[in-house]
This record gives sequence, C-alpha cells and structure tokens, in this order.
Amino acid sequence: MTTTKGKAIQMGVSVDASIDGSVAGSIDASVADSIDGSIDASVAAVSAEDLFHDSTPGKVLSGARGLRGLTQAALAAAIGIHKSHISGMERDVRPIGKAMAKKLGHALEMNWRIFL
Repeated sequence: MTTTKGKAIQMGVSVDASIDGSVAGSIDASVADSIDGSIDASVAAVSAEDLFHDSTPGKVLSGARGLRGLTQAALAAAIGIHKSHISGMERDVRPIGKAMAKKLGHALEMNWRIFL
C-alpha cells in the first residue's frame, strides 16, 4: 500500500486516508482477490499480435540495435556487411533471412528467431 496526497492506494483501488497515512476505509480481502484475479485474467487474454500488431522484423531489429546502443555502422561491422544492408533491413525493404537472423542474434546477444 502506498500513500500519496492523502489517498491510500491498494491493488489499484483508492480509499480515503488522512495525511498522516491512517486509512479511513479498508478493502475486503475477497474484493481485493477478485480485482487481482480479473486483472490477471485480462492480461493473459491479450496476444502478442494484439499488442504489437504493427511490429515488423525491421522494427524489431532497429529496437534491438538501439537497446544495445549500437549504430547501424557498428552493427554492420560486427557482422561483416555494409551499413546500407542494416538500413534496408530496418526499413523492411531488405528481407532478413535465417542466416542473417542468426548473425544478428549473435551480434546483439538475442534469440535470432525474433528477427524473422
């Protein structure tokens, strides 16, 4: 439970509280469990495709490269290709095949399958 600006917040439900942190109301445990169960069920029902519907291999590559703090030139040098090839893959105008995905995965220390 955290207290902010006179409110106590517990499991996403707000109840009135005084400034010193004492709670004026409380949440019944069964209600709290019900809320927690509803949140867990709704999160589990969302597929990766629903969350990342506009994801492409190029966007994944760009994000992975950025996560590692590499420039296109640095990544290209690490796997022995020209930087324009990295640019093309990130813009989804150059396909990322299995062999290239494995090289990218090794260089970026990630599972190569995310680039396909």
